[in-house]
Amino acid sequence: MELLIKYLSAGIIEKDPRKPAVCINIYTISEIINCIIPFFEKYPLLSIKQLNYLDWCKIAKLMNADSHFTIEGFNLIRKIKSGMNTGRKFK
Repeated sequence: MELLIKYLSAGIIEKDPRKPAVCINIYTISEIINCIIPFFEKYPLLSIKQLNYLDWCKIAKLMNADSHFTIEGFNLIRKIKSGMNTGRKFK
């Protein structure tokens, strides 16, 4: 985990209080925009989770532009989020 944090230049290790595990948590939008998104652009997910990731990127970019501070931006983020994971409809 420490090597992954070093490689990404982002995140901290925290113990999960619910189970015997540790997690890497990233709390700053700048780390998401500058470290995590470029990593997954270089090494994309090869599963259905790629669609959720792309929506997550849209939300991160909206938040980086402070759109979440407006009613319109907040509602757009909620709309995108509602279609992620279990809310995703496949055609």
